[in-house]
Amino acid sequence: MSRNYKFHNPVGVYFVSFAVVEWLDVFTRNEYKHILLENLVYCQKQKGMEIYAWCIMSNHMHLIFKSTKGLKPEILLGDFKRFTSRVLVKAIQENVRESRKELLLGQFKKAGEKSSNVKHYQFWRHDNKPIELWSNKVIDEKINYIHNNPVEEGLVFQPEDYVYSSARDYSGELGMLEDVVVIK
Repeated sequence: MSRNYKFHNPVGVYFVSFAVVEWLDVFTRNEYKHILLENLVYCQKQKGMEIYAWCIMSNHMHLIFKSTKGLKPEILLGDFKRFTSRVLVKAIQENVRESRKELLLGQFKKAGEKSSNVKHYQFWRHDNKPIELWSNKVIDEKINYIHNNPVEEGLVFQPEDYVYSSARDYSGELGMLEDVVVIK
């Protein structure tokens, strides 16, 4: 596992993607996507996460964000991933309708046993590959990439039709996440 990717500029705007271990399709259930949304809102309001674009796919998430309250972006993202990891594992454990419970928890436990900094279950892969967005052209490219991800996967025909992304905000509609900073 490489940790060579770094957040070099503490006030920069970053594009990150992070995936569930083994690329497991956890976010096929809306209740798990809503856990991510609730925690993004918490990070916005309490930790100073300024969100420019986001998208939750079945096994990964894309995010363009900036830290605005002096918290280093890697700390902010790490806090988000650690907290959502615990909450999502617990939600899977307690979900009586979760038919994949043993498979998912077994994979999370196996990944946790291989990791030196995880005690029980590892939900997220460790790599984020942050890319600092330094120009409007690069920002536009990454926003388009994020919003077209559900289209490329065949989930929707138009980016704004996918409710679990900021594409609705960029099309002039109200999305599921408040306070998205739309870059025009």
